[in-house]
Amino acid sequence: MLIDIGEKIHVIERRRFESDIRRHFFGEVDRVEAEGARVVGYAFVFDPGSNTYVRSNGPRSRVMPLSAHGFIVNIAPVDTAVEDVRYEERSGRLVVTDGGDFVLDINEFGRLR
Repeated sequence: MLIDIGEKIHVIERRRFESDIRRHFFGEVDRVEAEGARVVGYAFVFDPGSNTYVRSNGPRSRVMPLSAHGFIVNIAPVDTAVEDVRYEERSGRLVVTDGGDFVLDINEFGRLR
């Protein structure tokens, strides 16, 4: 497995249709098996009314089938503060940040969306 316990990951679930909900997850890997990883962190869902990603009220555990197609996994620095991660607009670009050194550009090839 390419992911280790203690790593911080940002997971984007690919949409199959334009109307599918945009779901992301950011958390810390708690356990790794051949089938996937258990990750503890926060779910983010896109709210088209406010044009922002809304974070779940509290942390949750998710099993990510990381070898399955349909997931884009980004590795964040190990010192990223999971509880501080949020989505922000910076210079017309959508980024994920913890307010510190970690900044991940979500829409690498386009504007906000």
